[in-house]
Amino acid sequence: MLYQWLTLWGYVPDFIHAAWLTLQVTLLSFLLAIALGLSTALAGASPILALRAVARGYIELIRNTPVLLQIFIVFFGLPSLGAHLSAYTAGVIALGVNVGAYLAEVFRAGIQSVPRGQIEAASLLGLQRSQIFLSVVLPQAARAVYPAIVNNLIQLLLGTSLLSAIALPELTGTAIVINSRTLLYIQTFSITLVAYLVLSNVLSWLAERIGAKAFHPPLAMPRRTRRGFPFLRQAHRT
Repeated sequence: MLYQWLTLWGYVPDFIHAAWLTLQVTLLSFLLAIALGLSTALAGASPILALRAVARGYIELIRNTPVLLQIFIVFFGLPSLGAHLSAYTAGVIALGVNVGAYLAEVFRAGIQSVPRGQIEAASLLGLQRSQIFLSVVLPQAARAVYPAIVNNLIQLLLGTSLLSAIALPELTGTAIVINSRTLLYIQTFSITLVAYLVLSNVLSWLAERIGAKAFHPPLAMPRRTRRGFPFLRQAHRT
């Protein structure tokens, strides 16, 4: 058995590169998801009917369709429209768009959690709408939804495994290639499992440290909030 594990030692650089690629895709997709989620939440609260309709349509479309199909549409479908994307770019866009729909609902709930009286009081003091949002609404909403945001980040990391379907050499894709060469199923996928475990716990730890520094009093976050990634549940049901 030992020689089988030693056989995989030569693939350690491949696993490290795959882990770094996984982390890159996770962070870039998450930045896109935050931008889309926040803009969609604001559009959903807009007095303009068209903006509210677009926001609701985006949320319903993404949340009620399989993420794997969304990845295929971005990677295989967009080239027919003249947009040729690499697996890396397509993966970032597809996951960012998907998670953005879930974050839109998270942000909406956070904004609605701010007492209406505080907003009215700020308006009576002469603050403009942008000032009210940045100084009154956003700080309180961010504190309320921070654990849910971190939960989505961790699950986004795990969701990058779906990008192996478009041959992106992230952790799962690299493990599939290495396994096809070595046929060491248990060893290869056990190493991959541990890599995901390490990355998710490192991100969780960093998020907890950021939350403790950013919020006063420090925000107490549950250690195990990463359950039930919506688009993974959809992919499983599909």
